[in-house]
Amino acid sequence: MKFTAAAIVLLLSVSQAWANADAPPPDRGKPNLSGLHDFDFIAGEWRVHHRELRDRLAGSHEWIEFDGTQKAWLVMGGYANVDENVFNRPDGTYRGVTIRTYDPKTGEWSIWWVDGRMPSINLDPPVRGRFVNGVGTFYANDTLRGKPIKVRYIWKPLTHNTSHWEQAFSADGGKTWETNWITDFTRVSEKASP
Repeated sequence: MKFTAAAIVLLLSVSQAWANADAPPPDRGKPNLSGLHDFDFIAGEWRVHHRELRDRLAGSHEWIEFDGTQKAWLVMGGYANVDENVFNRPDGTYRGVTIRTYDPKTGEWSIWWVDGRMPSINLDPPVRGRFVNGVGTFYANDTLRGKPIKVRYIWKPLTHNTSHWEQAFSADGGKTWETNWITDFTRVSEKASP
């Protein structure tokens, strides 16, 4: 079943009642909680610097640089988190929302992106993965301009107050990767509210 971005945002607004809940989801067998707290670092307010490749998988070497902000908070007793982003691009400001959920059966996180410029389209497939030795790596199969691609996110919490994220695409099944978006985060506050 596919949800529109608007439906996801509505579900998130309903989930605010769970934002401070301490109870985990119902136990359905022995859960894998090894990575449950891997994204706890994201909670708070951040100053953000972006570098985005102008044209992805098209041989472009032109980067666009701009700043923004991010506010992130934990929901569902820590089994999910949400962040709201403001992108101050040279061609105009827009917003987006990230939704992350933890699956205690697999020990993996799933990450969806809601782009404020296209709020009523179906969401892209989530990237899924986990943190190993402090680095989170997440993959998905997707399409770009009608052709199949692989997507990779890499998260590196560097210190308590800094973090680094990269997005890369592969048009050859993961043999080679083109990094097309790099973001560096500097913490402003440990608290954020929706």
